[in-house]
Amino acid sequence: MKQLKVGFEGTTDTTGYLFSLTKCLSAALRCGGYPEYADDIVASSGFAFRMWVNAGLCPSATSIWEFGKQKEWVENGGLSCGYVERLWGQDEIEEERRREAVSVIRRSIDNRTAAVAWDISGCEWGLITGYDDEVGTFRILKIDGSEDTLPQDRLGKLELPILSVLTVTGKLERTPEEIMAGTKRLAAAHLQGQEWSDNAKGLAAYDTLIGFVEEKLSEETAWNLEYYLGTYAALKWYAWKYFEKYGETELAGLYARIYDCWKRAFDKKVSGDVAKEQTRKDIAELLRCAQQAEKAAAEQLG
Repeated sequence: MKQLKVGFEGTTDTTGYLFSLTKCLSAALRCGGYPEYADDIVASSGFAFRMWVNAGLCPSATSIWEFGKQKEWVENGGLSCGYVERLWGQDEIEEERRREAVSVIRRSIDNRTAAVAWDISGCEWGLITGYDDEVGTFRILKIDGSEDTLPQDRLGKLELPILSVLTVTGKLERTPEEIMAGTKRLAAAHLQGQEWSDNAKGLAAYDTLIGFVEEKLSEETAWNLEYYLGTYAALKWYAWKYFEKYGETELAGLYARIYDCWKRAFDKKVSGDVAKEQTRKDIAELLRCAQQAEKAAAEQLG
């Protein structure tokens, strides 16, 4: 067994719901020899700005986007990547892609960096931290921090049988100015709805979420709302801190406000009673405040 020591210590998650792909990627970088990228990558890959909202508030909407863009998006942050995927309707290449993914994972672990893989954590991303070819297993770290083993021949065949494996293979020659310019382009493209998803996306996601809170929210869907608020609030923190770190004062101020509104909406949901009209009104109003600030941010981003 070849095993890496990887954990989520040091990865900021202000709500406990930080998007699992970014949380895993940040941890892999921090523990794998790229700690200086561990926080920045959440924003420089564009994920700090992405929002997808299903009209019925199905949590899976946060993970329905063009998986194949991962490599391009993460490489914007100055890191070279390996990537393998096999999606629905590609049964004829299932075994070929699985074998390719196993090889990519082995190389990444040999280079002391864990691999990020889909559905390791039960319809969420997780980390592959080790492998044992003698018994044909991987060692995995789930998003809740628990560890387990996974048969290598089950990779891509779990609860949602899609294969998506992302690895970091090195650094690219990109200046902070180039990375910032790319980050702004990614953020603007998403907020303007240019990236694919079959759910409400970017700024349009606000109206869908606010409408649900005001018109459809019930005790049965209360956790779904908590998941959405927790996921996006935790991401907005990274947008704020990224712009603050690199001296983008106006954008940092806007995203500090955006994060504050999302986090307060999340806290209101956790501590309040969604059966009460006032609680729903408060959450909707906080989201409107965030919406107004993020529209202003989108104008600055281009």
